[in-house]
Amino acid sequence: MVRIKHRYLLVNILYPDTKSSHLRPASKPGDDVPYTVQFRRPSPDQVNGGLLMRLIRDGVVELFGDYGSGKIAGSLQVKYFSPATSTATIRVSREHYRLVWAALTFTTRLPRPVDQPCVIQVVRVSGTIRKAEEEAIRRAGLSIRRAEAAAKSSNVSGVATASATPLAVAEGDDDVDMFNGIEDRDEPGDVDDDDDG
Repeated sequence: MVRIKHRYLLVNILYPDTKSSHLRPASKPGDDVPYTVQFRRPSPDQVNGGLLMRLIRDGVVELFGDYGSGKIAGSLQVKYFSPATSTATIRVSREHYRLVWAALTFTTRLPRPVDQPCVIQVVRVSGTIRKAEEEAIRRAGLSIRRAEAAAKSSNVSGVATASATPLAVAEGDDDVDMFNGIEDRDEPGDVDDDDDG
């Protein structure tokens, strides 16, 4: 029996602030939200797994035509989507996950009815859904620590810091390596955690 191997892409949907509110001084007490939190906000209510599937399929067709569409058609599935954290886990066959990754990378807007600018960031490619979930939890904790560090630094100086970038990390976080280790290599004991057998 042949076992079909899959890859799980952990994806963050980021919403760039077109008004550049992080560069303006805070005018109201609620306006001093750190930039790291502004960039990672919840998705609109219309964004769901079906919309993500349509976005991916349209992107693959635009980049790779009918060839790409046919290659991902049987295996593409959105396993998890959280509108609160704008995080999704997408399953695709191991041989063709790079087609989906390319389509997500070139996405600049969510389709109608949302029609909003976005950046879709693939943060982890894994052979098991469990490893993708663990990475999502680790990154959520890291984002919380960044926001707390940015809030502390802005409270200490009394002025909202414009230098707080999305990659600014709290001091002492030596375990952060944003771009290395995106792809998780198969280990001999790894098996796919599919619920559809």
